[in-house]
Amino acid sequence: MLGWALTFLVVALIAAALGFGGVAGASASIAQVLFFVFIILFVVAMIARAVRGRPPV
Repeated sequence: MLGWALTFLVVALIAAALGFGGVAGASASIAQVLFFVFIILFVVAMIARAVRGRPPV
């Protein structure tokens, strides 16, 4: 999921450099949403791992 967020970020940067404002804005928004979903899932996984008795990595 983090890879997809980075892909959309690169697309947004390239589109912004070429002057495609709508595409750049949409790609940046998608990248931001995917990044926050990744962070939330990462935290949930770390909490679940700690509850099971294994220390966080």
